[in-house]
Amino acid sequence: MAEQFGSLTGDHIEFIERQHIFFVGTAGATGKINVSPKGMDSLRVTDPSEVVWLNLTGSGNETAAHVVENERMTIMFCSFEKQPLILRLYGSAKIIYPRDKSAWNQYSALFNHQPGTRQFFEFSIDMVQTSCGFAVPFYEMTGERDTLAKWASNKGDDGISKHWAEKNQVSLDGRPTEILQD
Repeated sequence: MAEQFGSLTGDHIEFIERQHIFFVGTAGATGKINVSPKGMDSLRVTDPSEVVWLNLTGSGNETAAHVVENERMTIMFCSFEKQPLILRLYGSAKIIYPRDKSAWNQYSALFNHQPGTRQFFEFSIDMVQTSCGFAVPFYEMTGERDTLAKWASNKGDDGISKHWAEKNQVSLDGRPTEILQD
């Protein structure tokens, strides 16, 4: 049976802190809907009504393009272990780019200055929902992939900026991500 909450409880926060993966869902007013898996210890609960997550440089930048147009976002966590649970956070997001120096530096420190960091998303929670997760299969965490971190380190800051210019300026639907605006 699903339960709804106005903010995160201590149990919810403990559950989130144990997870190795979460999923982010966004959509513009029209066009494609994006669901993106996230890992690499890239989310922090900053308050029972707010989380911040780090978005590393990747092949596309759909989440940013959607949030520029429409701040709605859903974040979902699933238990793949013995005790089943699905936890969804519904709310709105704000993008923090490297040009937002004060907030950028604050959040970078929370995540130990990960190479290839593209944006942070401040996520304000409107509603928390839990549900059973009885149909979610068991999976075992065997380790993090280091491929993306190595790729970003090898590219360096100039290579990452070039990648943003070539591959992260617009979404699949041609919407701007605002990654390189001044």
